[in-house]
Amino acid sequence: MKSDTEVRSMGYKILFKYMDVIDAERFISLINRDRFDYTEWSQNLFEEIGLEEILEDAKKFAIDFRKIKGDLK
Repeated sequence: MKSDTEVRSMGYKILFKYMDVIDAERFISLINRDRFDYTEWSQNLFEEIGLEEILEDAKKFAIDFRKIKGDLK
């Protein structure tokens, strides 16, 4: 299990990889300012997506992930 410091560091690396500094800092301030209920958010996350679409996306992700790792050509 990773420590809180390791998880925070990984999160920042991912955040700054995909966002410029201004947007990343803005995102961090929004998260800190808002009261975010992860449980409520996760319960409604796939509310409007059908099972078939979720399964299809999962299959695509698995193939892409194996390609990245080099397990699939």
